Amino acid sequence: MNSSASIILRKKPNKKGLYPLAIRITKFRKSTYLFVGHCIEQKYWDDTKCLVKKSHPYAGRLNTLLLTKLAETNKILLELQAERKDYSASQIKKEISFKNRNNNFFDTADAHLKEIRTSNNYGRLSVDKAIIGHISKFNKSKHLSFLDLDENYLKKYIAYLRNKPTISERTIANHLVLIRLLFNRAIRSGLVDGKFYPFGKDKIKIKFPEANKVGLTREEIKKIENLRDLTSEQHHARNIWLFSFYLAGIRIADVLKLRWSDIYDNRIHYTMNKNSKLVSLQLPEKVTNILREYIENKREENDYIFPELKMIDPSNKKKIFDKSKRANRVINAFLAEIAEKAGITKKLSMHIARHSFGNIAGDRIPVQMLQQLYRHSSVTTTMMYQSYFINKETDKALNSVIDF
Repeated sequence: MNSSASIILRKKPNKKGLYPLAIRITKFRKSTYLFVGHCIEQKYWDDTKCLVKKSHPYAGRLNTLLLTKLAETNKILLELQAERKDYSASQIKKEISFKNRNNNFFDTADAHLKEIRTSNNYGRLSVDKAIIGHISKFNKSKHLSFLDLDENYLKKYIAYLRNKPTISERTIANHLVLIRLLFNRAIRSGLVDGKFYPFGKDKIKIKFPEANKVGLTREEIKKIENLRDLTSEQHHARNIWLFSFYLAGIRIADVLKLRWSDIYDNRIHYTMNKNSKLVSLQLPEKVTNILREYIENKREENDYIFPELKMIDPSNKKKIFDKSKRANRVINAFLAEIAEKAGITKKLSMHIARHSFGNIAGDRIPVQMLQQLYRHSSVTTTMMYQSYFINKETDKALNSVIDF
């Protein structure tokens, strides 16, 4: 077929004065180029070896990428020759691009995001999209083959994240979980051999640090209940927080989506946004008292109880998510002011309502019952919410030993 492939540095610089690395495909003296997504200064190019010089800080990675791409291109050229397909250089390029289009980590990532968007899971979409954005920024290119995504690459990425003051160890673990998920997807799709899997024994291990979300005590909650001289915004934020706490720590997204039609037979019925599990809880008198403050704004039976989503089309899932997210930030800001007025030094946020209920429940109800209230699949997850009770028990055990 008289076709060949070679590694080259294109001698046409971009706007930044950098030169693109490429695979040149030639047939009958006509050439076309497959760009690998990286550019370098001309001084780093070795014309004799047709590789990046070792003086370049990423020479090893770039040369591995170039040689891998050259091998992939030659393999496809041989396949086309075996099939006796007589293609021009530009047609060969299209064929190679077609066969390799899903070998890119970011192509698999885009497919993953598209699936989440289709399912209207905007919370997950927001988190995963941000993680993929971090990876793209670190990679400095929208091309990353799964072969390049090895243990050394991941170790450098972890170090990169740890240099970001706003990124916690828990967030780093979440990044690795998503990368692992996408790598497994690529293996199942036949895009990469399982032997290149960078996770597991003697490889990259994902460790989740223990959460340090401290719930409030009964005394602290009473302080919040008894606060006076609150602004209308602070009063509303307190109502939302206490409503959540009184009902076993309902998540803020679920609280804001509750409708008057969800209340019947002196119970509140709703579907958890996070896992689609059904919940039915009896209404405590304290919750009924809060509801009385909002009944006068009820326009119809299917109206939202709280005002944040009243003007939003219920069928517009994206707007509901965005509005709920903004409302959570606003409410948390007012909760911080409430904590200061109450003399509480612990962080007060909507999610702390859930931890506060778990802490106080620890010495009152069995952990299995709390698991039912939270609708957790694993009792281990539930126990994370009972740290105060667990600490109290370990303190008692410690004192029993040294009390002599």
